[in-house]
Amino acid sequence: MTVQTTEALRIGSMAPDFEAETTQGRIRFHDWIGDQWAVLFSHPKDFTPVCTTELGYMARIKPEFDRRNTRVIGLSVDPVGNHAKWANDIAETQGHAPNYPMIGDPTLEISKLYGMLPADLAGSCDGRTAADNQTVRNVFVIGPDKKIKLILVYPMTTGRNFDEVLRVIDSMQLTAKHKVATPVNWKHGEDVIIAGSVSDEDAKKTYPQGWKAPKPYLRIVPQPK
Repeated sequence: MTVQTTEALRIGSMAPDFEAETTQGRIRFHDWIGDQWAVLFSHPKDFTPVCTTELGYMARIKPEFDRRNTRVIGLSVDPVGNHAKWANDIAETQGHAPNYPMIGDPTLEISKLYGMLPADLAGSCDGRTAADNQTVRNVFVIGPDKKIKLILVYPMTTGRNFDEVLRVIDSMQLTAKHKVATPVNWKHGEDVIIAGSVSDEDAKKTYPQGWKAPKPYLRIVPQPK
């Protein structure tokens, strides 16, 4: 496995590149993403209960990510061989086995690279418990430019909401193409807000039919096609 060092990751940071073994073969992360979007979601250990439900649900809704030109990849702080055994349990209990690659991170290098474990942490996954790795519960959404667009961090006892990740991807893909923002609880097809960076004069060129404006700074229009 080869990695690169990085500073604290934020929205807009370049997603660190790495090489690693996965359940679908060895990858270089940036090459694997290609010109698509990507979701990297991490797990503190194999055979953990909440993560079992998450991996199964992600497998069930993966066609929704495919439809959004978004690749999915998991990471767990255990060897790839363990992932394959865990997949059997996931299929048995959740009805769907992972249909996306799972990264093995037994040396903890990628977890440290992405700021989920301390950079100076010694040792490997051997002897470590899920509680030791509880900070490895992140979701990173990465754009085709390889920059981080979203970071979500969850506690071990709370299952992640992947429907929300889909909703956010819809918003980010829309707002990357059009000069709009999406309001609270927005869903695909609902009204959007003209971005604050767009003057009224320029907005009239794009929206000659006008807009609703309960306040001058809150300009509401139908979602662009």
